[in-house]
Amino acid sequence: MIVLVLNCGSSSLKYQVLDMKSDDNYSLLAKGLVERIGEKMGALTHRVPDQDKYTVEMPIPDHTVGIKAVLDLLVSKEHGVLKSLKEIEAVGHRVAHGGEYFKGSALVTDKTQAEIEKLCVLAPLHNPANLLGVKAIKELMPEVPQVTTFDTAFHQTMPDYAYTYAIPYEYYEKYAIRRYGFHGTSHKFVAAAGAAFAGIDINNSRIITCHLGNGSSITAVKDGRCIDTSMGFTPQEGVPMGTRSGSIDATIVPYLAEKENLSPKEMEKILNKKSGLLGISGVSSDCRDIEEAAGAGNVRASLAQNILCYSIKKIIGAYTAALGGVDLIIFTGGIGENSAPTRFGAIQGLEYLGIEFDEEVNKGIHGKEAMLTKPSSKVKVCVMPTNEELVIARDTMNIVKSLK
Repeated sequence: MIVLVLNCGSSSLKYQVLDMKSDDNYSLLAKGLVERIGEKMGALTHRVPDQDKYTVEMPIPDHTVGIKAVLDLLVSKEHGVLKSLKEIEAVGHRVAHGGEYFKGSALVTDKTQAEIEKLCVLAPLHNPANLLGVKAIKELMPEVPQVTTFDTAFHQTMPDYAYTYAIPYEYYEKYAIRRYGFHGTSHKFVAAAGAAFAGIDINNSRIITCHLGNGSSITAVKDGRCIDTSMGFTPQEGVPMGTRSGSIDATIVPYLAEKENLSPKEMEKILNKKSGLLGISGVSSDCRDIEEAAGAGNVRASLAQNILCYSIKKIIGAYTAALGGVDLIIFTGGIGENSAPTRFGAIQGLEYLGIEFDEEVNKGIHGKEAMLTKPSSKVKVCVMPTNEELVIARDTMNIVKSLK
């Protein structure tokens, strides 16, 4: 089954085309990125395995035009990978927030769309953009079944004592304020792939997955199911991130607002766009720039690096307690897969758990799967590149197959 996977943002969209023969037998036909949607001039970058990338600039006023440009490219003589668009049997979409409606991926129906629309209030930057992709495909390829995969779905197995905030319960009942968690598709993939790589039975396991990037979250996975995660009602909670503060004392918000005469919107912008690694270092939101500046003696960059590693370590410790021990710790995401100093800093001091970390191996690992602990280590630590698009393609294939 040929599946088109779309990940639509407010002004961009990523895509992959996969030939799914089964969950574990598949091939990537093409992938790409459409950028600057809605601006004067947009750009489309298209990649086919073993070929040079193709980039074109063109006006892309909306997502429908962007997706049509992708579809045209997929069947073009020079850069195409399909003979006809009829070869696409299903389309899978990433959707940020599934609330309490969705505990797994779902076939797109009028009801599904309506429920995603309702959740736009919880993810105002993401869900509306995700829906644009669904609506564009419905317009361009109305006969093709669509499936939505939710960032929050994997975390729906959390017990109530893990997802309930200690504020008046009526606010949960009235406004659904609770911990939802994000990056669920990534956590789900790397937990299963990491367990297989480490030779651990995921159905009898205690795993901590660390998805670290511009946005970062950590998840406790027991027997393949999420029992807790660091992001909360929004992606703001948890460890410090590129520009997000992560968890702070809530009273700081009204205190700072009063001192600086800031509105709630202005405070939200500070916590989401001006804090984290950027706010501490004053250098950059990018971990690579932080590491370079720290290496050159920048004290605030070093502080940002230390705060990030310390925060990750604290959550690993907390989740080890919640899981009753840990068998495997997994690093993934842009930072998790590529930043050896962050991995080392997060694990250093956890030797009491039975971790025998191999510092030399760690230094040489960038963007590939690898075991970072010695063979005698009681607790294993590994790097596992994430593949959210594959999870979406698998779920899309299986849901559409079940319709036949």
